[in-house]
Amino acid sequence: QVQLVESGGGLVQPGGSLRLSCAASGNIFRINDMGWYRQAPGKQRELVAIITSGGSITSVDSVKGRFTISRDNAKNTVYLQMNSLKAEDTAVYYCNAVVVRSKWAIPAMYWGQGTQVTVSL
Repeated sequence: QVQLVESGGGLVQPGGSLRLSCAASGNIFRINDMGWYRQAPGKQRELVAIITSGGSITSVDSVKGRFTISRDNAKNTVYLQMNSLKAEDTAVYYCNAVVVRSKWAIPAMYWGQGTQVTVSL
């Protein structure tokens, strides 16, 4: 089994910052892509940013220049530094990882349980 545990969500005022963390644990041989998605009330889950094992990054236009994704491969952890937060960033943020559990295994996608980020006065 593989578990993803997120932390760092909370309530912040517009213009503020938060840092999300997501640590993967369990039966892990290698982690390929790691990423963050978010789901606002009444909306579909959307990609925020993805980082490959080699450090290549893809992010949605609405967060470019404000959010930074990074990862520590030694700790199997991905981070999302969120600056200049806006009300429209309010959502449940989910961590995602594509994990290979053994040398011969097929990569599989895992999700964290989600962490609430609320941007409000």
